[in-house]
Amino acid sequence: MPRDAIEVASVVGAWGVKGWFKLKTHSADPQALYSSKRWYLVPRTDPLHPAPGSVQLVVQQVREHSNMVVALADGIVDRAGAEALRGARIFLPRSIFPTPGADEYYWVDLLGLQVVNRDGEDLGTVVGLHPTGPHSVLVLEFPTEDGKKAQRMIPFVAAYVDCVSQQERKITVDWQLDY
Repeated sequence: MPRDAIEVASVVGAWGVKGWFKLKTHSADPQALYSSKRWYLVPRTDPLHPAPGSVQLVVQQVREHSNMVVALADGIVDRAGAEALRGARIFLPRSIFPTPGADEYYWVDLLGLQVVNRDGEDLGTVVGLHPTGPHSVLVLEFPTEDGKKAQRMIPFVAAYVDCVSQQERKITVDWQLDY
């Protein structure tokens, strides 16, 4: 598995009888899946039969079908083979992702960034993003006075986000500590 591997999808089941399988993608625009012919698959976790590690799949075809993505890979020749993949996670190297446009970011690139407000006050570190439909929400984690960790959520929209600097590993926002 490449060092920069990112989980991009999971297998949700078989599609048809000729080895095709359905994917649940983690992106609204899964272009990296379409452009890559080699995927890294981590088999589902089964306590009775632990997975030995990742397997490289050579992808023959990928296409959209009825609002889902379906794929066919070498060695998967029938429905039973495709069904055996159910629950497996698909990874791709981050280096093959299409370059995002201006003011566009991959969620994975925002994780771990420090968030500060316009006054320079530390609001926390991005630990996740939550899709809400119209926009995403940054989920921050920060230490409380008693040493525990708490979370803060900030809408990831231009009205609140002033600047994202991946070089500085920092996001500057129009948000206060007591919001």
